[in-house]
Amino acid sequence: MTAIVSVDRRGSDANKWRAFGPDVIPLPVADMDFAVAPDIIAAIEKRLAHPVLGYGAATDSLREALVAALAAEYGWHIQPEWLVFLPGVEPGFNMALNAFTSPGDTVMQEYPVYKPLRTAPDTWGLKTAAVWQRPSPKGGWTSEHAALEEAAVRSKLMLLCNPQNPTGRVYGRDELAFRAELCIRHDLVLVSDEIHCGLTLDGRAHVPVASLSKAIEERAITLMAASKTWNIAGLKAAFAVIADDNLRNAFMGAKKGLVDSVNVLGLAAMEAAYRNGGEWRDAVRATISENRDMLQSLVADTLPKAKMLPAEASFLGWIDLSGYALDRPAADWLLEHACIGVSSGTDFGPGLENWVRLNFACARETLAEALARMAKALKQN
Repeated sequence: MTAIVSVDRRGSDANKWRAFGPDVIPLPVADMDFAVAPDIIAAIEKRLAHPVLGYGAATDSLREALVAALAAEYGWHIQPEWLVFLPGVEPGFNMALNAFTSPGDTVMQEYPVYKPLRTAPDTWGLKTAAVWQRPSPKGGWTSEHAALEEAAVRSKLMLLCNPQNPTGRVYGRDELAFRAELCIRHDLVLVSDEIHCGLTLDGRAHVPVASLSKAIEERAITLMAASKTWNIAGLKAAFAVIADDNLRNAFMGAKKGLVDSVNVLGLAAMEAAYRNGGEWRDAVRATISENRDMLQSLVADTLPKAKMLPAEASFLGWIDLSGYALDRPAADWLLEHACIGVSSGTDFGPGLENWVRLNFACARETLAEALARMAKALKQN
């Protein structure tokens, strides 16, 4: 089996390792401390052998690779011309808000949700109809149908995050069908951020919501990338799948000089990932599954007042520390008292000061040391 290699990123240009002092273990930013797949490195080196790095665009070969990958992985049969290449998923959902809403409109999304998606409506002068997910008695997270219906009635667009960040939730087919039906019945554009879709765990299947029916496919913008799955976020390359010609043209018209072309090395890396990266992806899934289970066990054994549901996808732990008597937001408290850096719950919605998001895609020794520091510091509370 392919080996996943942990890399010491201290002293590099890595954002999360530069954000804190040398005594802090940084576990906030959503990228992995793992070496990139050799096939991707080889593809970048091959592209660098060509001595010109001018403007470039996606090749027919890349489009064919993505069409084949979506068919093989999800049974979703798209056309090459449906693909729009972007320098990131974040520009993609902002383009969609720009294209399909006007200031004062309402968009709906489920909270908690990661900060760039949560705050995007404010950028465009929009209101947010927030539907709060809650832990389900059956396990995982759920949103009430009545609350989703009420939000849909007053919204013009639905922002969906699947798999969900920060909860790690993977929406099931029936859950997605309900959300799709809301969009169809209430005439909403659906923008689905599926950037973590390649890292579903425990044999769970990701379902692109646009693949459910022609009716939802014709009003959906699906945003995907190799960046999270293959740990190449710094190469700035993503894509949208938009079946409807009018929807796609309006989306493209929303660039308005704000969204640039895609990095040519990112395009080369993307093709290598989707063509040849399956074995490495399976190995990294196994690695992060082991880390998740280790995190879950350590939290249960050493942080008895903490609450945490196991992530169903990706490498982010969503932890409730409200059982502890902390005198400030939990992330700030942990930075001062435990010397670990995590994302503050307040990034993901109001009233979440006692929650933190912890990135467990790191060396197991690093994760163990971080949890030991947390347990020691919180033992006094």
